[in-house]
Amino acid sequence: MNCYPIFLNLENRKALVVGAGGVGVRKVSSLIEGGISEILVLDTAPACEKMVSLMDTGRVNFQMRQFDPADIEGCFLVIAATSNRNLNERISRLCEEKNILCNIVDKPETGSFIVPASIRRGDLTIAVSTGGSSPAFARLVRRELENVFGEHYGSFLTIMGRLRPLVLDLGQETSQNTALFRCLASSSLLDALAQQDRVKVLEILAENLPDELVIHIPELIDGLV
Repeated sequence: MNCYPIFLNLENRKALVVGAGGVGVRKVSSLIEGGISEILVLDTAPACEKMVSLMDTGRVNFQMRQFDPADIEGCFLVIAATSNRNLNERISRLCEEKNILCNIVDKPETGSFIVPASIRRGDLTIAVSTGGSSPAFARLVRRELENVFGEHYGSFLTIMGRLRPLVLDLGQETSQNTALFRCLASSSLLDALAQQDRVKVLEILAENLPDELVIHIPELIDGLV
């Protein structure tokens, strides 16, 4: 499959997941992590313990019943995760007729999108796809990336996210702001965060930030180092 990589904004969106086995639970978890507002989950078997815990988020509506074509109405995306290939293909056809994004877990080429293997480090998301050729290999690459990109990457982006509005409020030229952000990105701040070296983090920020923002350094690193 030749796929177009994209990140979807799931805020205020509704999803349908048909099948609440191990794969279905993982799909529901990833949708919640991705910010989905509402998920209808269908299965003919009772909800497992993990699904029950996901229901506690207030975003999951689990119903123990068969799939009905009307279930896809109003959905932004649909995931078919049942062990019934015929049902999965039927769901795919219905979604295609309605122009609804659909992922078929056992035969991804019959759907309109595939879900990549991914890792999250705060605001950093890295996704890996093999175009459906080998999901197992995509997961292997993801595990290798998990060893490369530690939690300090998330901490770095938290600092940058807190800093950005403060910099913009100074009203400086765009070129000045760009230079500052690039300077921090190429500095040793990331290494200092990896080592949990608070003194070094403070030093790097004090050296690079405009004088007006030095007072904000404690709040920039609060809870991170």
